[in-house]
Amino acid sequence: MLDLDAPLSSLLPRAGDGSGKNADPAKWLSHLGLETGRDLLWHLPRKYLDRGELTAIRELTVGEDVTIVAQVQDVGKPQPLRQKSGWRVVVTLSDGRDRITTTFFMATPHQFGPVLRPFVAGALVMASGRAGQFNGTWQLDKPTVEPVPQGADAGAMAEAPLPLYPATRDCPSYVVRAGVETLLDALEAEPASEGLGETLPADVVAGEGLLPPLAALRAVHRPRDRAQLAAGQDRLRFEEAFVLQTALALRRASSATQAAVPRTPSADGLAAAFDGRLPFPLTGAQRRVGDEIAAELARPHPMQRLLQGDVGSGKTLVALRAMLAVVDGGGQAALLAPTEVLAAQHLRSITGALGDLAAGGFLGGDARGTRVVLLTGSMGAAARRESLLAAASGEAGIVVGTHALLQEGVQFADLGLVVVDEQHRFGVEQRDVLRRKGTETGRGIPHLLAMTATPIPRTVAMTLFGDLETSVLDELPPGRAEVQTVVVPQDKPAWIDRTWQRIAEEAALGRQAYVVCARIEADDDDLADGAEEPDDAEEPPAPARGAKGAGGGRPAPRPPAAVSQVLDVVRTHPATAALRTEVLHGRLPPAEKEDVMGRFAAGEVDVVVATTVVEVGVDVPNASVMVVVDADRFGISQLHQLRGRIGRGGLPGTCLLLSGTSPDSRAGRRLKALARTRDGFELARLDLAERREGDVLGAAQSGERTSLQLLGVLQHADVIERARARARTLVEVDPDLARHPGLAAAVASRVTGDTAAFLGRA
Repeated sequence: MLDLDAPLSSLLPRAGDGSGKNADPAKWLSHLGLETGRDLLWHLPRKYLDRGELTAIRELTVGEDVTIVAQVQDVGKPQPLRQKSGWRVVVTLSDGRDRITTTFFMATPHQFGPVLRPFVAGALVMASGRAGQFNGTWQLDKPTVEPVPQGADAGAMAEAPLPLYPATRDCPSYVVRAGVETLLDALEAEPASEGLGETLPADVVAGEGLLPPLAALRAVHRPRDRAQLAAGQDRLRFEEAFVLQTALALRRASSATQAAVPRTPSADGLAAAFDGRLPFPLTGAQRRVGDEIAAELARPHPMQRLLQGDVGSGKTLVALRAMLAVVDGGGQAALLAPTEVLAAQHLRSITGALGDLAAGGFLGGDARGTRVVLLTGSMGAAARRESLLAAASGEAGIVVGTHALLQEGVQFADLGLVVVDEQHRFGVEQRDVLRRKGTETGRGIPHLLAMTATPIPRTVAMTLFGDLETSVLDELPPGRAEVQTVVVPQDKPAWIDRTWQRIAEEAALGRQAYVVCARIEADDDDLADGAEEPDDAEEPPAPARGAKGAGGGRPAPRPPAAVSQVLDVVRTHPATAALRTEVLHGRLPPAEKEDVMGRFAAGEVDVVVATTVVEVGVDVPNASVMVVVDADRFGISQLHQLRGRIGRGGLPGTCLLLSGTSPDSRAGRRLKALARTRDGFELARLDLAERREGDVLGAAQSGERTSLQLLGVLQHADVIERARARARTLVEVDPDLARHPGLAAAVASRVTGDTAAFLGRA
């Protein structure tokens, strides 16, 4: 029986590569990370080429995409290029009357092996590419080539879609296709295809009208026509969705069996006292979501809820009310933030909102208040000891901190709720380390509230966080001012000058400004403070006047502009030279960061030149203008979060996006979309539509293959919905998957590594 988990070296025969040498396809395939037969079969084509009718060489038209069947007449030897480094090989094909050549280029001679493998002198091949002419000789540009087996119907081959696989120079698409053909032939020769096995339950296959697994793989790897291809993709797409949704359903079921301490606020407790002091009414969305959270906190099983909402929707207020309810119920709450700046901001906003309720000891059920403390890695020894003691003794009802909360030696008297802000910055292991601190006292697993400042489309939430209940704040509090967003070309000095003048005008009205850059110093190779350079980031020209250097006359060493460069501009430009300007970034000492933010919040600083450290959590109502330098180097969601730092105090805001890219480029279109709308959910959909689906599960971050190859979380919402419903029903009946070993194996093998960690980020 064929063992698909065996190494490819034992499954694929060695073959000639056209040079007389015995080639090892398994070695070539290893360049794509394909090691076993199962790896290879699930390495699906990235697209398909419609070849159409065969064309005789003398009937070709320059510039047309054509398919010919011809005999390999000559395979030249590798020759060095004259004008530049590299090598080339010329292959000559003939259809019996005319000749056509194709030229291949490689960096070194030994790289031609896999490329030339189908070109064996005298062999018949089918070649598809773009026709051209040079000095009267026909040429075929970048052809896709496959051998025509003896006795095969070349016409039928030409009508079938030709699969093109993700490939590299060291392993071209043809090598992948040949290996897949070998495995499919071996599987089809086996009785009942035992080497493949079935992943999906029989009732799911029948209910969804899906092909069996071998038929589906045959349809996607060697489709007869587009209809057969679609049927195969439907099966594999649903399988991808079902395996992922089963993994999420299992996590959800496991959580439902765990014990937690119910946390119920008292009618005259801290939470009620806080609500009574609010100077504004809660929005309908905040009340609805608050009721959802309160109901789950009162249950004897741990809450697992994702809280999302657009910029300024009031997520922190909802989280604070949940923390106060837990304190009322005799427990403590820990708020985990990704940066010290954000943790310090949370401390200020929480203590400011509580007022005198943030004083005194941990008095569960007593409305007099509770202590709120901060714990970060850079705190002095005395301050750290004080915070640790307050957490361990129970004196502090709310502990705000960074990764320092996860360290050994951090203890709680009765941790009842973990709030994770910016949940995508933390892995499942980090989240679970903090939750385990709540089990050390034998009081059960703490409740979990994960927050994201980036809106997530519904189908994405179902795919990534299907084990969580999701709450959406879909209503903005009253008083949020309009923010106008304008794209400013960096190659127009007058526009850049007007940008700095705009800051000066706002400062003259007593208002403040942010200027955001992607790097700290000009010689930094990496972006700073978690800036997310998009996949299509272009190397923009040197920033125009206002983002170049002192006085706007010196070119920046290289784009994107750095904080140090732009600070020099702001302090020397005629419009802004007199303003009080400071810097803020992740490399500053914590005390200095806290000092800058404190003075900026107090109105003692006019302009802060910063990195994306100000992206979330920073709340200065008096800030009315933001300039993002080299905005084309940022993604949509990050720019939307940055823009959310202004217009928070009822003042109209202006966001100026300095860009060195063409308006018609992908980055340019991204900026135009941002200027067009403030709807975070629409922008999130646009952001996701531009990215590879692999990024959705995080696998692309480490270069590993993702389990999502055919499933699009935006395009296939209906598939995800159906798979989710069926997976939940199955897990309710068979929570250990004991009756579905094939599915259990698929979950174990496909939802691993980065994918499993990403699924657990919540």
